[in-house]
Amino acid sequence: MDWALPPNYSTFGVQIDQLFWIIFVITGIAFVLVEAGLILFIVKYRSRTGHKAYYTHGSNKLEIIWTVVPALVFVVLGVYSAGLWADIKNPSNMPEGAIEFEVRAKQFEWNIVYPGPDEILGTGDDFEVLNQFHFPAGEPVIVYLEAEDVIHSFFIPELRVKQDAVPGMRIPVWFDATQTGEFEIACAELCGLGHYRMEAAVTVHERADFDAWQASRALAQ
Repeated sequence: MDWALPPNYSTFGVQIDQLFWIIFVITGIAFVLVEAGLILFIVKYRSRTGHKAYYTHGSNKLEIIWTVVPALVFVVLGVYSAGLWADIKNPSNMPEGAIEFEVRAKQFEWNIVYPGPDEILGTGDDFEVLNQFHFPAGEPVIVYLEAEDVIHSFFIPELRVKQDAVPGMRIPVWFDATQTGEFEIACAELCGLGHYRMEAAVTVHERADFDAWQASRALAQ
């Protein structure tokens, strides 16, 4: 549903979207029931001439129901989402053979460190590009996030990836892209007066095009 969510170009985005809609439907039903009950009580127990208010203890049965049911819903959602969370966030579940990048966030820019043609971070052919993130489609990508000043949030909606970058920490996050395209990194954490302009261009290439782009940028350093 493009009217509600950005298009999905990530393999695990399908599961994330399913979870979103499940939560949306549950909270939507709860909202309608609560508001309908509120309107009913406003009308039924409105002030009227000749009617006297009276005290009632309520219903223990109803109180148990509206306590137990939400608790069960939260437990079921927690169990359902735990596996997906572990697949995306747990470092031990990071895919093997993924191409790795380092992203350093600071007010108000994204500095991307590329592994170079050897695709190994920390070697002599690494290079840095400001506010431009290029990578190949159809392959897992691991990004190591760092922040130089305050908390930032690395967010690419179409790839269903969002992870805070915290000063003093090096946080891995992985994702993939199912097709080529032009996207954007947005900072999803209020990080200062220039927060609104903290963005970077994302370009997802075919593998051969990415290799050619990376080789040309490495030579230009």
